[in-house]
Amino acid sequence: MTGEQWVLSATVFLSGLACGLLGMLCTIMRPMLAEMDGREFRNFMEAFLRFADHSWGKLYNLGWSLGMFLLPIVALVLLWEDRGSAPFVLTAIGLSIVFFGVIIVSNAVKTPHYKVILAWDPEALPPSWEAGRQKYFTINWIQMVATWSASALYIAALITL
Repeated sequence: MTGEQWVLSATVFLSGLACGLLGMLCTIMRPMLAEMDGREFRNFMEAFLRFADHSWGKLYNLGWSLGMFLLPIVALVLLWEDRGSAPFVLTAIGLSIVFFGVIIVSNAVKTPHYKVILAWDPEALPPSWEAGRQKYFTINWIQMVATWSASALYIAALITL
C-alpha cells in the first residue's frame, strides 16, 4: 500500500466512527430526547456532556474529528503532484465539508450552545428551552450530513487511487 492509501484508509475509518456517532445521535437519541420534558432534557445533557467532554469521551471525539480533518491534509500533501486527479479533488472537497460542517460548527455553534443548555436552571427553564433543544437537534443533523458526505468522498478517493 502507498502512503496515500494508508492515510485515506485511516481517514475512512475515523470518518466511519463519526458517521456512527452522529447517526446514533440523530436517529436514536433525538427521538428519545424529544419525548423528554425540559428538566429531563437539561439534566440528561449535563450527564451526557460530563462523559462526552472528559476522559474516553473526549479522546473519542477529538480522535474522529481531528482525524477526519488532519489526515486528509496529509493525503493532499502526498497527492500534491497530481492535483487534478480524482483522489485529490474528492479529498479536498471532503476536507472542506469537514472544516465547515464539523470543525467550524462544533467550535462556533455546538460548544457555545452546550454552555447555553447547561446554564439553564432545571427548575426554572427559560421559555425558549424547546427552541434550544431543536437547535441542538439541528446542529446534530448538519454534522451528520457533513460527516456522511465527507466519508463518502473519502471512500471514493480511496477507491480511485
